[in-house]
Parts: sequence; C-alpha cells; structure tokens
Amino acid sequence: MAKAKRDPIRVGIIGLGRSGYDIHVHHIRRDRRYQVVAVADPVAEMRAEAEKDLKVDAYEDHRRLLERDDLDLAVIAAPSHLHLPMTLDAFKAGLHVLCEKPLAPTVRDVDRMIAASKRAGRLLAIYQQSRFAPYYSQVCKVIDSGVLGRIVMIKVVVNTFSRRWDWQVLQEYAGGCLLNTGAHMLDQLLQLYGKGMPEVKCAMDRANPFGDADDHVKVLLTGRNRPTIDLEISHCAAYPSPFLYKVYGTLGGLVATRGEAKWRYYRPEKAPKQALSRTPLPGRKWCREELPWVEKTWTVPKSKANMFPVMARIFYNRLHEALTEGAPLVITPQQVRRQIAVIEECRRQNPLPKRRAR
Repeated sequence: MAKAKRDPIRVGIIGLGRSGYDIHVHHIRRDRRYQVVAVADPVAEMRAEAEKDLKVDAYEDHRRLLERDDLDLAVIAAPSHLHLPMTLDAFKAGLHVLCEKPLAPTVRDVDRMIAASKRAGRLLAIYQQSRFAPYYSQVCKVIDSGVLGRIVMIKVVVNTFSRRWDWQVLQEYAGGCLLNTGAHMLDQLLQLYGKGMPEVKCAMDRANPFGDADDHVKVLLTGRNRPTIDLEISHCAAYPSPFLYKVYGTLGGLVATRGEAKWRYYRPEKAPKQALSRTPLPGRKWCREELPWVEKTWTVPKSKANMFPVMARIFYNRLHEALTEGAPLVITPQQVRRQIAVIEECRRQNPLPKRRAR
C-alpha cells in the first residue's frame, strides 16, 4: 500500500455538511500534519463559506476536485448514498480515501470499495470514530479485566423521542437509524462480540411519517460461546433509557452513560459457601444471600468530556501513522464489512416499503 510521502498530508474534502465541516474541517485545520487544499459541495453557500474561511479552492462537482495533482487524501463526507461512487472516483484519481460512516448500504458495495482500494494501491479508511469514545474505552477496560466474569449479555440502548425530516429518513439516500446511529454502535459491539458472523434477529419499524426509512430497531446478535448482543435504537421513546451500556456477567455487571460508568462484582472465594439442594429449603425459604460486592465508578475526565474532538484526534493520529509509516489500520474495511453484513441482514428480515423517488 503506497504511503503519503509528504507532511502535511494534503486533503480534499468532499461534502461540507455536519460531518465534513463540523468534524473533519474542524479537526484538520488544527492539526499541522494535515492541510485542507480544496473542498467540494453542490451547495453554493457551503462553498462560499469554505473559500472565505479556509482560503481554499471550492468546487461544485467533486470530480473537478479529483482532477488536481496536489492531493494525497480524499475525505468523503457527502450524503451516504454517494459514498460508493465518490470513493471509486477517488481511487481512480490515485488518492487515499477516508470515508464517513455508513461506508455503504450493502456488502457488495463494500467489496467494490475494497477491490478498488487494492487495485489503486491506496488506503481505505472509514471514519468510525466511536471506537475511540472515552466511555467505550472504559467499558472495554472493565470487561477485559475479567472482574465481571464471563460476559453473558451486552445491551446498548440509544433512544429518544424525536421527529426527523431531512435526507437521512429516506431509503434512497441510505437513511435510517440503523445505518446511521447503528453504524457507530455495531462497530463497538461487534468488537465485544468477537470474531465471526453472528446469528442476527431484528425487528424494524418506521413510525416517522416524513420518510420511508427505519426509526425504531431492535437487534439481537447471538453465537455459540459468545455474549448475547442486544441493540435498541429508537426515536419513539418518550421515556429514554438513562443508560447507554449495560453489561451482564457471571460475577457482576456494569452500567454506563457517555459520561459515567459504575460496576460491581464479587470474588467467589469471599462469597458465602453454598451447595446445591435437590429438596425444598427448610421453612419454605427462598435462596437469599448477601454477596460481598466490590463497587467502583468512573467519570469521564474534564479533558475528554467533549468527546467529539477527542475521538477525532485519536482517529487522525492513527490515520497519520497508517499513511506515513505503513502502520495497520485500527478499524479495517473487513471489520466494517461485517457490520454492513449485519445491517443488510436486518433490512432483509424487515423490508420496508419505499417512497417513490421524485
């Protein structure tokens, strides 16, 4: 895989919306190892803002940007349904690619991207920055410590009550809460699940009258000798769950929000001695005991409380190592391919009628 030979790495950003401008431009303009050289967006106001703010060339058509000979990396932050064609165009132009999530709606599309990356000898990175969220790092740290015992189930709930009417509620634009929010959470959860493709069961619904994509999803991932993965994403929860993560283990459990975590566990050698009884307990008693719980808490440090710049910094640090030193990507296209395979199976099980394109 060819490396970017120059520092700063010269970047062209395609798409100047929430992700392109508020995440990628926001980080790159503060990172001396990268330089925004040109941008592209079909919206004239977006281009004018970038030209004034960044002092760079701005193009209406991304293909004009890709004709330049002074770029190393293309950041694809356009609407989701454009990720595939724009990524293929960038590889044809000989550039490395950083593509926003969701990478693509189907495994077939992902395979086309991977094949194009190999033909071009260029890197395909996917902006799954939630892998570096402080709360997720803490959840992994507790699980990896072994204090919770064998992990039986990991439950993630991302719910609220909200209505939405932008392009992300349309199937034709690769919209829906599973492809968008789910891309973040499944990236985390599949790492905790382990290797291999899980068995997938999914219930999906559309309650939002403004579009035709899903806004309520329940996903169960199971496998032999693996924890049950329970993912809920809903815009129909008038009483949202207070916890993002719940972890069930044989020796204890954990709950976490994006800012706090608490967990408790017991040490078997310090627990009351019990023995299996095949007869009813004396006095019609229930099985009750006082376990010697060890309880711990974590609060996100103030320096990491605003997690978006934190995640962006770590992601771009790792990307720089991959581009300039040949270091392996932490988040690989093959890992994201499995995520898309899960999402595709969920959609296969729950075909939602499509709105006619206008």
